[in-house]
Amino acid sequence: MTENSHAEGDYEQQAVLLFDGVCNLCSQAVLFIIPRDPEGTVHFASLQSDTGQRLLTRHGLSPDKLDTIVLIEAGKSYIKSTAALKIAQKLYRLWPLLYVFIIIPRPLRDAVYDWIARNRYRWFGKKEQCLMPTPAIRERFLS
Repeated sequence: MTENSHAEGDYEQQAVLLFDGVCNLCSQAVLFIIPRDPEGTVHFASLQSDTGQRLLTRHGLSPDKLDTIVLIEAGKSYIKSTAALKIAQKLYRLWPLLYVFIIIPRPLRDAVYDWIARNRYRWFGKKEQCLMPTPAIRERFLS
């Protein structure tokens, strides 16, 4: 293990966000979260990475399903709109207010999430490779 890598078990009680590493929207969401989580409570791994694949499998999620974000926290996993709202709840300033949308029934929230997920590559583009973190934020990424 290198000095900047972490074992997944180190984060079982912390928040780990699994994201589509080749999706421009997803990568920009990660870059949006980092400065709004100055205490570094959220860590990241791409769904395509070995770490992401192991975490998906460990939590009973399909490693082939790359059209959702997954939040793993305190041994539980959350997907789609619930994951997004739980992340918003962790950010500073007014972003936690978005958590009020949790009162909308999950099927309705997830329908909107699924619509965006289906169109994300067309609207926002796709990268040839996963997001490469800069040295300043590398410790937030599991490897």
